[in-house]
Amino acid sequence: MSAWALRLTAAGLLILLGMAVGSWATTGHFRPLLDAEQEQATTCKSARDNLAGLATEQGKALGDLALAANERQAAAEQAVSEAKASADLDYTAANRLQQERTGGDQCAAASSIIDKELGL
Repeated sequence: MSAWALRLTAAGLLILLGMAVGSWATTGHFRPLLDAEQEQATTCKSARDNLAGLATEQGKALGDLALAANERQAAAEQAVSEAKASADLDYTAANRLQQERTGGDQCAAASSIIDKELGL
């Protein structure tokens, strides 16, 4: 029986030795590949975070531009409204000048009307 036990023990040791050598070979082959993939995954995560930050920053800047455009549009509409009101007054004054009748020299009449309008 001792021969069978010795053979069984030797076979078990050979199997364990085969498993150890197989594990060592597998680790030696796949460890560099795994390390490279982990490094690439880390790089991708860093790039993704950077792009997310840039997108957030760009969205904020775009929102600021939209607000500024709305403010400029409101200011332009107010300026147009004020200009129209001023132009209406000038248009009314011009019509009144045209409708007034004056006699004599046209230059003197124009000068008289302008002086009257300016309060001179």
